[in-house]
Amino acid sequence: MPAPVFTQPGTGARFDWGLAGAAELGRVCAVLVVVDVLSFTTSVEVAVARGIRVHPFPWGEQAADYALRVGAVAAVGRRQVTRDHPWSLSPAALRATPVVPDLVLPSPNGSAICAAASATGLPVVAACLRNADAVGRWLRDREYGTVDAPIGVVASGERWPDGSLRPCVEDQLGAACVLDALSGVPGGLSVEAAMALAALASTPDVPAAVRGCVSGRELVEQGFAGDVDIAVEAGVSRVVPVLRQGVFSVA
Repeated sequence: MPAPVFTQPGTGARFDWGLAGAAELGRVCAVLVVVDVLSFTTSVEVAVARGIRVHPFPWGEQAADYALRVGAVAAVGRRQVTRDHPWSLSPAALRATPVVPDLVLPSPNGSAICAAASATGLPVVAACLRNADAVGRWLRDREYGTVDAPIGVVASGERWPDGSLRPCVEDQLGAACVLDALSGVPGGLSVEAAMALAALASTPDVPAAVRGCVSGRELVEQGFAGDVDIAVEAGVSRVVPVLRQGVFSVA
């Protein structure tokens, strides 16, 4: 187990990356905020806003079996959608699909982190550019952010072909927007959180940065520019999806 210093003790808002970072902060924080702008947490916000309960699940073929067990519809890859099965990890698709009561939404990054974090019993919040301000207000209203009830903000990141973590612009900026909304919490920001927040100072146009970064360009080149368009609509949502007992719903 890593040394206690890796949990960034003595602060009210902390920041780390990926599954390992979430596991470390989950040992000591009172609440976790997971950011996966392109596209898991943006998809969760869109779906939950429409009244869909979202079940996070690691990426893999077992998602369909799990969906059958819990009485849900399983989302598929963007290129696997059909007229009869239009649900996928696409905010644009989820904005237009028929509303179902429950949706299993797998992804290799944000969803896998949320699924693992749910085992801790902590509340887990899905944050993105669309609802970062609302998430910050929700946390402050519930008096999170003290040294005794710290907030862990986790940027999901992407994956290199070998499976290792690739820190990415969009999730750092999404996390920075959440941390900006948490500025002034009683316990203060850890050095890691403050440095993540500093990314905003050098990014005068966050939507343009997300469109122009590797992940944004990749989606556009694959024909999913609509997903990026929705993801960069900063501050438009008051929806705060909270994961409790393995399911995201409106807080």
